[in-house]
Amino acid sequence: MEREFMEFDVVIVGAGPSGLSAAIKLRQLAQENDQELMVCVVEKGSEVGAHILSGAVVEPRAIDELIPDWKEKGAPLNTKVTGDSIYLMKNEEKATKVPNFFVPKTMHNSGNYIISLGNLCRWLAEQAEALGVEIFPGFAAAEVLYNDDGSVKGIATGDMGIGKDGEKKDGYMPGMELHAKYTLFAEGCRGHLGKDLISKFDLDKDCEAQHYGLGIKELWKVPAEQHQEGLVVHSAGWPLSESGSAGGGFLYHIEDNQIAVGLITDLSYSNPHVSPFHEFQRFKHQREIKKFLQGGERISYGARAITKGGLQSQPKMSFPGGLLIGDNAGTLNFAKIKGTHTAMKSGMIAAETVIKAISEERNNQDLTEYADNYKASWAWKELHQQRNFGPAQHKWGNFIGSAYAFIDINIFNGKLPWTLSDPKPDYSGMKPADECKKIEYPKPDGKLSFDKLSSVFISNTNHEEDQPVHLKLTDKNIPIEVNLEKYDEPAQRYCPAGVYEVVRDDDGNNPQFVINAQNCVHCKTCDIKDPSQNITWVTPEGAGGPNYPNM
Repeated sequence: MEREFMEFDVVIVGAGPSGLSAAIKLRQLAQENDQELMVCVVEKGSEVGAHILSGAVVEPRAIDELIPDWKEKGAPLNTKVTGDSIYLMKNEEKATKVPNFFVPKTMHNSGNYIISLGNLCRWLAEQAEALGVEIFPGFAAAEVLYNDDGSVKGIATGDMGIGKDGEKKDGYMPGMELHAKYTLFAEGCRGHLGKDLISKFDLDKDCEAQHYGLGIKELWKVPAEQHQEGLVVHSAGWPLSESGSAGGGFLYHIEDNQIAVGLITDLSYSNPHVSPFHEFQRFKHQREIKKFLQGGERISYGARAITKGGLQSQPKMSFPGGLLIGDNAGTLNFAKIKGTHTAMKSGMIAAETVIKAISEERNNQDLTEYADNYKASWAWKELHQQRNFGPAQHKWGNFIGSAYAFIDINIFNGKLPWTLSDPKPDYSGMKPADECKKIEYPKPDGKLSFDKLSSVFISNTNHEEDQPVHLKLTDKNIPIEVNLEKYDEPAQRYCPAGVYEVVRDDDGNNPQFVINAQNCVHCKTCDIKDPSQNITWVTPEGAGGPNYPNM
């Protein structure tokens, strides 16, 4: 069966904040200029928002620009930040509150909102569809298509109905080709098509290695007397400090007696025995966190990687026929721990650049002017101000790195005449297991801490079982012969969903590497952290993966 195809002016891959903002801006500009413009968004989740996970405290600057009357239109920004606390945690019982004066000003949240980013994306999708954008959820962009001249032609969605053996099943349906004058890739962190495009067009030749963190989050319903709507709590130090790892925790009080709690583990950690999932379970037992959660009910669980390298790690964002936008291009402001507003702005700038090119009949070009337009924006200026925050954290750790950030950002407003370098890829820092302290994590108590499988269960993760495994090994022997031998196969621990196991026979011999792809929550950590760079995440059948209701 041959693929059918559809033609659009612009195809956008991913219905996250950057992709939907680009779609809305494109249609707004087209209507202002009385211009015909067909815009399509494809989304691999079963619905818009199903795969969206973020803390999330959002700065409303971008939405103010995109949809000024968002309050009247019912945007789900309901909980304004009413208080800010940052703690340096020493152990399970001790924590020191950082005086507000010493907090880098990028961490201040006055005027911001605590939200569900998934719900914001659902609302943005409604605004986009009202403007005439076509949105196709449940269809995963599996392949980039190219014109004869090498420019991007569009994408093809994945075939449906392929069995584990690679053979077509009775319900087989070939993917659909979506052709466009320009294709915008808004896949989020470590997008698999974005990764291929960066390699094909050598987009990262002039930047440093990208850096990542793994964010693990739960949503809780807590007793009313423990809830302080609008309170934002951030932390650094314990438990990650015990293993020499970096990162930090968050706890946000949203409406309806709900709390979003999570831990971001920097994926540059060196000890292969570290388990970010179990670090998070320990984090919830810290006194300043426990007091809000105890007696509550865990509602949902999820995980995703974040792209946090900043300007030094941003690839060239344009190539013939397309653009990288949002977290696919690394627009997150790590000093603020916020990326929604900068992702949205990158999509809006992309829309302005693309529609001008189409109106001038410059189709399938390399829109190098996008870089200039982006650099002229407040989003670039904001990332430039905080460019040294991440490298300082990597170089000197949370405490000294934050002290440097206070001087750099609060006193000099990010204008110190140097840019710190951080060129080492996160995966390359892992040390051999026999050189590192083995970590014995406490068993979950079923009240504050839980196991991986029960956590994955409440993420509503599901995949069609009879399909090819979407976690590809370049060499199937490496997990046992290299990673197990040298690193005690860290995939067993860095994966927050129990996808990877090493199983042995009854005598403890004959180790086998097992991939439980059904559990995958699409966080991409394996693609990032595998020390042998042997795992490649590709998209499974459309609609597979987590189904986050309110994350």
